[in-house]
Amino acid sequence: MTETALRVIVWNENVHERQNEEVRAVYPNGIHEAIAAGLREHLGEQAVVRTATLDQPEHGLTDDVLESTDVLTWWGHLAHDQVSDVVVDRVHRRVLNGMGLVVLHSGHESKIFRRLMGTTCALLWREADDREVVWTVNPAHPIAAGVPHPFIIPRQEMYGEFFDIPQPDELVFISSFTGGEVFRSGCCYTRGWGRVFYFSPGHETFPVYYQPEVRRIIANGVRWAYRTNAQRSQTYRPTPLSIGWYEGKAGEQV
Repeated sequence: MTETALRVIVWNENVHERQNEEVRAVYPNGIHEAIAAGLREHLGEQAVVRTATLDQPEHGLTDDVLESTDVLTWWGHLAHDQVSDVVVDRVHRRVLNGMGLVVLHSGHESKIFRRLMGTTCALLWREADDREVVWTVNPAHPIAAGVPHPFIIPRQEMYGEFFDIPQPDELVFISSFTGGEVFRSGCCYTRGWGRVFYFSPGHETFPVYYQPEVRRIIANGVRWAYRTNAQRSQTYRPTPLSIGWYEGKAGEQV
């Protein structure tokens, strides 16, 4: 493990797994552990990967934990409304100050993603045994590195347009489904100093997070969302300026 290892928290409600035998059969250790295993597989000693869940004190996302987190991944579905607004405010501040955020599947309706997008983030959906084809539309993007074009997820829930999100800064993937629907499935944003990646595949009753292509994309997304200390800002606090302040900067290199 390197001294400058990327510090990742994989956050998950862990509600489906405790309430639903079908989900528990697919993810016996929780969706978070499957995602974390994929990150450890691809990032190796470059990263320290930990997990946190809804039922922990402060949802496992205390100030100290977030201050020592470079990238947070988020999976939620049943319990969006149970996430504390205090924790959402805390995560929001950290993203604006440079922490990366990777939002997965039904996390599109999480409080934090809606806050960062400023929209409903609603979409069309069909919970059925669909086939999803994931198409790379930006092959030069770092998140697409090493990802086959296209690749198939054999069993998946359908997500379809219209997806009520702001126009992505960068669109990396789109998906098509059995019924002919299409969806913007891999979207990148910058919010403040932080980077946000939304990736839609990952329904709880299908083994999507074991699929190699999906694991690679999430790991690539974590790498992309990571901002070094040199790329970040401290909390932005505007201060008043007097006339002529800029003349003092003359001769300084920007």
